Amino acid sequence: MAIEKQSLSLVPNAEQEVELEIMQQPEEETELFVQPDGTIVRGSDMPEEKESKFGENLAENIDDRELSTIATELVSSFEEDLESRSDWFQTYVDGLDLLGINSEARSQPFVGASGVHHPILAEAVTQFQAQAYKELLPAGGPVDTEVLGMTDDAKLEKANRVKNFMNYQITYKMEEYDPEMDQLLFYLPLTGSAFKKIYYDPAVGRAVARFVKSEDLVVPYYAVDLLTSPRITHVIHMAENELRKLQLSGFYVDTEMNSPESSSDISQVDSKIEELQGLTRTISDEEFTLLEMHVDLDLEGHEDTDESGEETGLRLPYIVTICKDNNKVLAIRPNYDEKDPMRKKVEYFTHYKFLPGLGFYGFGLIHMMGGLTKSVTSILRQLIDAGTLANLPAGFKSRGLNIQRHDDPLQPGEWRDVDAPGGRLQDAFLPLPYKEPSGTLASLLGALVDSGKQFASTVEGPTGDGNSEAPVGTTVALLEKGQRVMSAIHKRLHYAQRTEFKILKRVFGEFLPPEYPYQVQGGSENVFKTDFDTKCRRNSD
Repeated sequence: MAIEKQSLSLVPNAEQEVELEIMQQPEEETELFVQPDGTIVRGSDMPEEKESKFGENLAENIDDRELSTIATELVSSFEEDLESRSDWFQTYVDGLDLLGINSEARSQPFVGASGVHHPILAEAVTQFQAQAYKELLPAGGPVDTEVLGMTDDAKLEKANRVKNFMNYQITYKMEEYDPEMDQLLFYLPLTGSAFKKIYYDPAVGRAVARFVKSEDLVVPYYAVDLLTSPRITHVIHMAENELRKLQLSGFYVDTEMNSPESSSDISQVDSKIEELQGLTRTISDEEFTLLEMHVDLDLEGHEDTDESGEETGLRLPYIVTICKDNNKVLAIRPNYDEKDPMRKKVEYFTHYKFLPGLGFYGFGLIHMMGGLTKSVTSILRQLIDAGTLANLPAGFKSRGLNIQRHDDPLQPGEWRDVDAPGGRLQDAFLPLPYKEPSGTLASLLGALVDSGKQFASTVEGPTGDGNSEAPVGTTVALLEKGQRVMSAIHKRLHYAQRTEFKILKRVFGEFLPPEYPYQVQGGSENVFKTDFDTKCRRNSD
């Protein structure tokens, strides 16, 4: 019996058979992955990738080597874009001296020669700024709306709500709008081009419209306009603490940043403006230079695909922010609507032009009147120097003539002793044949100034010099003729402002709550998010 019990105990039951079968199964093959730091991780141990939401910073999940390649290529393209506009840029830099903000201390043709500038350019800029400021920012608000197509009460009420709300925002809430536009209208007649950037700023919780100088917005040589430009670079100068805030908030990659480089990388325009203002940059004023590039890219892992899932090879719009000081990518975000099948890039900039020019950048008074201003200034200095020499003559005196304190110039009302060896005193002096200021030069100066004023439209209506008994129709025709150039410039500004308000309307439609109540003088108003659709547009006239 003992033998039988022992033999029975060697036979496994059903559960033991299953466990034995599982233990004898061979291990499945596991894929191995090499990490950037060189370590090897089994596929079963790899952390599950989190699904990224549309609009998040893609630079957080892209390999450092790929980010370095992207930064190198884009910075190189930016440098080429800068070089392509060097002549236009240099003309602008040289023309800033023509404003006459600083008087030159000249030693040629003699010490103390006149260094003044004729104010014709400054007068033209100031006159244009005053007229355009009143034209683009009326007291009641710059926004007007019109309904396209068939009108009804609902459409008219919606248009009226949009008009009142946008004027309320621009006049009361967007505190930067008025001073930024004021500064833009001073830069515009000088450079010929100026830009506005419209976007939602989470730091202030509302839409903002910032003035961007022409030297801080760079496009390729072959760009025609902002809408079709394949690359737009906004150069942003940012203090170290401000950059750190954006890194901690998650807007930029939280990577270690070296101290910004020295001020040797300052643009020629910034250096000239600091010189005119009498400012000197110190070490504590150093800032980071960020390149916010609106560009089309084909990123690995984020390729465009068709309905069947096949890659199309189409480059998609992105906003790539690079720190130029250390060539690091801080952010890569898609710049298109996720629901847009055409993947059109979202516009943030609008271009204000003084004169159309021959390419992307417009021409300003510096480009059109720079040569004339130099000529007028040169003639003015010659007339002043001629008057100075004629009033304070110089020449030769006899060697034997002894004059006390001969190195000190004579003062008005002063008589000085002279030891004359003999003869008449007047025979011991030979003054140089200086002439009085030339009447011909004075007439030429007046003709050039009048020509410059007519071009810049700084003269008032010609009615004062006309016949006081002329018919009203003739007077009106003269007024219209005198304002023709200025009206054309204002028309271009209205077109740019209409584009700006379209972008601002889009921003309101994206970030406003479904219903937004606000207080106005004498009551309260409401606006709805659905009001900001494509059925309302700004009236440019």
